Amino acid sequence: MKRTKIKKKRSGQTLSKNLSQLKKACPLSGKNAPDINYKNLSLLKKYISDTSKILPSRITNVSHSKQKKLAKEIKKARSLALLPYVGY
Repeated sequence: MKRTKIKKKRSGQTLSKNLSQLKKACPLSGKNAPDINYKNLSLLKKYISDTSKILPSRITNVSHSKQKKLAKEIKKARSLALLPYVGY
């Protein structure tokens, strides 16, 4: 008896292609992107949860370098009492 090989679809390859197509661009990069500054409280509040935790970049789609700058500016605003350390 001959054994026949059954070809299986590799779902991992199609999944990785689909994920790369679904990636969103960084909202803080580009031509009309807002400047990250500790005085811009409306921008900083978008990246803080209800309990005043800084949201991770995997949720906000912010690039690594912008996320570091964003965290630094949020911490600066907290130290100047412009933003709360604990939930609002």
